Amino acid sequence: MGLEGILIFLLVGAIAGWLAGVIMKGYGFGLIGNIIVGIVGAFVAGLVLPMVGVAIGGGIVGSIIHATIGAVILLFLIGLVRRA
Repeated sequence: MGLEGILIFLLVGAIAGWLAGVIMKGYGFGLIGNIIVGIVGAFVAGLVLPMVGVAIGGGIVGSIIHATIGAVILLFLIGLVRRA
């Protein structure tokens, strides 16, 4: 993966983490935390969405939507753990 790919990867992660923080109201973790949540969320969505039969189109917008869904799932799970 070249420098351009890494930058796009981080940008998608940051946008997805920020969107997930906005959707989940108050679960933002700052810039670095949002990037990490977005990247891990994309991984989570890559595992979970195919299992339930959801397919999202390609491209940058599809990647952001995919990572955002995974990040929302991740933030929901983090919220459950924090309450326990």
